[in-house]
Amino acid sequence: MKNKKLSNGKKIPVIGIGTWGIGGNFEADSSKEREEIRIIQQAIDFGIRHIDTAELYGQGQTEKEIGKAIRKFDREKLFITTKVWKTNLNYDNVIISLKKSLKRLQTNYVDLYLVHWPNTAIPLKETMKAMEYLAEQGKIRAIGVSNFSVVDLKKAQKYLRKHKIAANQIEYSLIRREAERELIPFCVKNSVTVIAYRPLAGGELARKGIKILDQISKKYGKTNAQIALKWIVSHKNVVAITKSSSLQHIKENIKISGWNLRKRDMGQLNKLFPVV
Repeated sequence: MKNKKLSNGKKIPVIGIGTWGIGGNFEADSSKEREEIRIIQQAIDFGIRHIDTAELYGQGQTEKEIGKAIRKFDREKLFITTKVWKTNLNYDNVIISLKKSLKRLQTNYVDLYLVHWPNTAIPLKETMKAMEYLAEQGKIRAIGVSNFSVVDLKKAQKYLRKHKIAANQIEYSLIRREAERELIPFCVKNSVTVIAYRPLAGGELARKGIKILDQISKKYGKTNAQIALKWIVSHKNVVAITKSSSLQHIKENIKISGWNLRKRDMGQLNKLFPVV
C-alpha cells in the first residue's frame, strides 16, 4: 500500500478502511463483534494499514472492537484515526474524549485525531488548544479536522501555535466534486491532506451501468470501484477511506497501486463528472 506524507512528515496510507456500522451506528451493538473483529484483522492481513473510526461510532463499541482486532499486530505499522464528537469540543472534554478513545483502542496514541464536525456553540480556540496540548503530550501524532470549510480551517489554524492542521476529512468523489472549487485548492496550498470519505458515493460508483466507468474499467482490466478510487488518489494531496464489510471488496479497494490512469482517461472522467 502506497503512502502520502502529511505536513508533519508522517506517512498516511492512500487507502484506509472506514468503520461506521461496525459495533453499531448511533448505539452500541456487539452482536456481531467476533465477525467484525475478524474482518478488521483480515483487512490488515490484506494490506490495509489505516483504520478510521470515531468516538461516536457505536457509542464507543467500534473503538473497542478495533482495539481487540489490532492487538496481534505491530502497532507502529498501523495508522489509526479517531474523532472527537462535536458536543465534546471544550478544552476538558477533548482531553477526556481522547483518553477514553485510547483506552477503548488499547493504544497509547492515535496517529491522527480529528474534530468530527465544527460546532459554533463552543469556541474553536478552546478546542484547538486542547488538540495542541495532546500533540505536545505525544497522545496524538497529527491534528486534523473533518467537514471543515475554508473559513473553519483558517480559524482552526490561527489558534494553533506550534502545529499545523494536517488533514481535513470531507465527502469527495467523482459525483461530489464541489470541494474542488475552493476547499481542495486551499488545502493543497496549505499542505492539508484531504481524506475523502464516501469516495464511491455509497456504492453508486462501484456498480455497472455508468458507461464511462464501464468502458475505462474494461480497458484497464479493473473494477469500476478501482477506477473511481484511482481517480481520487491520483490527486496530489488526497487519500481515501472506504467502508466495506465484504472482504472481496476490501481486496479490490487496496489493489490500486502499481498502475496509473492515463491523462486522457482522467480527462474523460473529469469531463463526464463535472464540478457542479
